[in-house]
Amino acid sequence: MTRIVKERSFSGTTNPEVQPWETEHRKVARRAAAEGIVLLKNEDHILPLKQGSSVAIYGAGAGKTIKGGTGSGDVNERENISICQGMKNAGFQVTTESWIESYEKIYDKARQDWKNDILSRAGEGADTMDFFAVYSTTPFIMPAGDPIRKPEEGENTDTAIYVLSRVAGEGSDRNADKGDYYLKDEEYQMLSDICAYYRDIIVIINAGAQVDLSFMDEFSNIKALLSIVQPGMEGGNAVADILSGKVNPSGKLADTWAYKYEDYPNSEKFSHNNGNVETEIYDEGIYVGYRYFDTFEVPIRYGFGYGLSYTEFEISDYCLKTVSAEKISISATVKNTGNVSGKEVVQVYASLPGGTLEKEAHRLCAYAKTRELKPGEKEKVTMEISADQLTSYDEKKAAWILEEGFYGIWMGNSLASAKLCGGMKLDATATKRQVRNLFPLKQELEEIAQEISSTAKRAEAEEKLAGEQELTVLELHAADITTEIIEYKKNADLYEKEAMDFVNTLSEEELIDLAAGDPGKAQGGNLGAAGISVPGSAGETHRCAIEKGLASIVLADGPAGLRLMKYYHVNNGSIVSMPFEFSLEGGLFYDDSKELPGERYYQYCTAIPVGTLLAQTWNQELIREVGVMIGTEMERFGVTLWLAPGMNIHRNPLCGRNFEYYSEDPYISGTIAAAMTEGVQFNYGCGTTIKHFACNNQEDNRMGSDSVVSERALREVYLKGFEIAVKESQPMSIMTSYNLINGIHAANNYDLCTETARNEWGFKGMIMTDWTTTEHGDNCTASGCMRAGNDLVMPGCFGDHENLHRELAEGTLTIRDLKACIARLVSVIWKSNQYLK
Repeated sequence: MTRIVKERSFSGTTNPEVQPWETEHRKVARRAAAEGIVLLKNEDHILPLKQGSSVAIYGAGAGKTIKGGTGSGDVNERENISICQGMKNAGFQVTTESWIESYEKIYDKARQDWKNDILSRAGEGADTMDFFAVYSTTPFIMPAGDPIRKPEEGENTDTAIYVLSRVAGEGSDRNADKGDYYLKDEEYQMLSDICAYYRDIIVIINAGAQVDLSFMDEFSNIKALLSIVQPGMEGGNAVADILSGKVNPSGKLADTWAYKYEDYPNSEKFSHNNGNVETEIYDEGIYVGYRYFDTFEVPIRYGFGYGLSYTEFEISDYCLKTVSAEKISISATVKNTGNVSGKEVVQVYASLPGGTLEKEAHRLCAYAKTRELKPGEKEKVTMEISADQLTSYDEKKAAWILEEGFYGIWMGNSLASAKLCGGMKLDATATKRQVRNLFPLKQELEEIAQEISSTAKRAEAEEKLAGEQELTVLELHAADITTEIIEYKKNADLYEKEAMDFVNTLSEEELIDLAAGDPGKAQGGNLGAAGISVPGSAGETHRCAIEKGLASIVLADGPAGLRLMKYYHVNNGSIVSMPFEFSLEGGLFYDDSKELPGERYYQYCTAIPVGTLLAQTWNQELIREVGVMIGTEMERFGVTLWLAPGMNIHRNPLCGRNFEYYSEDPYISGTIAAAMTEGVQFNYGCGTTIKHFACNNQEDNRMGSDSVVSERALREVYLKGFEIAVKESQPMSIMTSYNLINGIHAANNYDLCTETARNEWGFKGMIMTDWTTTEHGDNCTASGCMRAGNDLVMPGCFGDHENLHRELAEGTLTIRDLKACIARLVSVIWKSNQYLK
C-alpha cells in the first residue's frame, strides 16, 4: 500500500480576527455547557428569572468565572465569558458592577502576588520540572472580595446571585479546609450579608468537584442552587441561558453530594488526610460513590442522577423484552406533563441476587436522554442491557459470573426516584468470561463489607414485590449463556504483520528513537509542551524514519479542548522558541516585554466544559458532536492524538483532577468516553488517548503513590470504564498513569497493558506513558515499559535511550518485545491524518 506523507505547514493563522469556525465551535461549547448544568434546588419556582430583570451578582466567579482546571487540562482560548458578562449579554441589568469591578482589581493583585511567590520559590533559572513542581503544588486561592454593603435605594432588585468558585488542578489534591472544600470565613459572612439584604438568593457552585453545602441549611432564603462545575469559555452565556429559561435545565449529577465530607467512606485516609501519600489503601472495595451510600443507607444531600427541570415529566409504560439469550431491551414512555419544553433522562439500574459474592444495592446499566419535548408531548425510549453488564468478578474463580437468582430492573430520572419495573430470573449460576487472576496484592487488605445475606434478603424482597405488582419477570437460562474463554498472547506476539514487516527494516537506533522520542527536540523543557511542529503541543513522535515513509505525529493535551500556545512567531522560516511558562495560565508567567522577531501565528482553541460537566449532560449524541468539533480543530492545527478524555473514577471529592474526569460511576464514564472518542475519530486520522490508566485517583505524590486495591474492585470499578470505552469505540491510544498498582508502576505493568487491555479487551491501538514517567528512579524504566507492552515513552529523555541500549545489550529487554511495541506505534501512525487520504 502506498502512503504519502503530508507536507507540514505552520499551524494556525496570521489573521488575528475571529474566524468563522471559532464562532460555530463556541456554539457547540455553549450548548454542551448549558445541557450539563444541574439545577439542584428551585424553591417557589424562583427560576427562570424574568427577562430583562435586575439582579445583583456577587462572589469570586461573578466576574472571574472559572472555565476549567489548571495544568494539562488548561486551554488557551481567545476569551472567557464570565457570568456577569453572560447575564448582561442576555439582557439582564446587573446592579453590582461596581463590586465586580473592585473584585477584579483585588483578583489581579492576588494573581500577581501568587505569580511572584511561585517565581521566588522556584528560583531564577529553574528548569521546567522544578518550576512545574512549585506551580502545581501552590494552587491559586480565589480572594473573597469586598464586604457586602446594604443596597442603596433605587437598586431595584430583591434577587441576588452568589457564585462560589474553586480552583484545582494537576499535581496537587484539594483540602478539606476553609477556602477549599469549606467556605472561608469571609465567604460565609458575605453569604450571610447577602441573605440579610436580599429576599431571593441563587447560589451557583463553580467548582470542579463537590464542596460543603451545610450553609444551605442555615439560610432559608437561598431559593435556588445550581452546579455549573467549570463550564468552559462560553460558561457565562450558558449560565444565562439557564437562568433566563432560554434553555430548560436537563443536567443530572454524575456524583453523590454527601451531607458531610466525613460521610465519604475513604475520607479519613484519602491522600494527605492521614499524612501518608506513599500508600493509598482502597479499603472501600467496590463501594465507591452511590454504591456505598445506597448500599449502606447513608443519608445524602443530593444523589446520583439527580437534577431538576422547569417542567415535569412522567415515565410510564415500562416494558421488558428478551432480545437474545444474553440481552434484554427496556422501554418506557416519557411525557412532558408541565408547561414548558424540556428534556428528560431515563436511568436504568439493576439490583443483583445474593450468592457467594456480596454486591452493591444498585448498579447503573443504561440511560437515555429524550429530545426536547413540548408540553404534553411523549417519546418512547428503548435501551438494552447485556448479560455482561450484570456480572460480578469472582476472584476465587478468576471469572466474571452471573449468580443464580432474581435481577431487579429499576427505572427513573435519578437513582433515588427509580422504581422496580420488572426483572429477570436466572435458573443457575453461569460463567460469562473466564480470565486469569491479575494484579496480586503485596500486602493485606481488609475491605469494608456488608453481610452476604443482605444481598440475598434484598433480592428476595424485590422478587416478592415484582410478583405482588405483577411485573414482567423474564426467564434466563444458564445453559444458554456462552462462556468466553480469554486467550492470552505474549506482548511480543501482538502486532499487525504489515507493520512488523516495516519495523524489520529499521535499525536498532531507529527503534529506540521511535520508542523514546528525541530528547533534543523539546523547547523550553519537556513537560507538557515538548512539541515543535505545533507550538504548545505536548509532544511528537520521532522523525527518524521520515525517509522511509513513516510520518511524525503530534500529540496535544487538554481534556477541555486542545492545549496549544495561543500564539507563536515564525522568523526566517523557523518557529521562534517559546518557554514552557508561556503555555500556563494564559501566559501569566511569561515576560512579554521583549518583542519577538518575525510574523505572529495565532492558535486560539475552543475551551469546552470540563469532563464532569460533560458527563452531567447524560447525552451521548451531544458528546459525539463535541468530539467531532474537537477533531476538526485537531485537523486544523495538525494534531493527530488528543491526550483525552480523562476517565479516572471520582473516588473522593478532594482529588485535584476530578474536574477532568467524568464520574464516580464506571458505566457513565465509559459510555461518555466512548461517545467522545467516536466523535473525535469521525475525523480522518484523528484519535483520542483515554487516560490515566489506571487508579490515578490522587495527585499528591502521584509519581510514587501505590494504589493498594483488590482485584475485584479494580476490575469492577476502576478498569470497567476503560473497558467500555475500548470495546465500544477503539480509541487510537491509551495513556498509563504515574502511580503504582499493588506495588508495580502502571507504566511497567504487564497485567495492565498486555493482559487486560490487549488480551482481555481486544485493544488494537497504542499505549504510551504519561510525561516523564520514567525519569524518577530505577523502579520504572523505558525497558520496563517495552516489556509491559507500553509502546511509547513520552516525551523521551537521554536516560531512556541509554536504558534501552543497555538492557538490549544485557538481554533483559528482548528485541522481539521492542519491535512489537514499535509495530503497534507504526500501525497508529499509518492511520493518522499525516498521510494524504
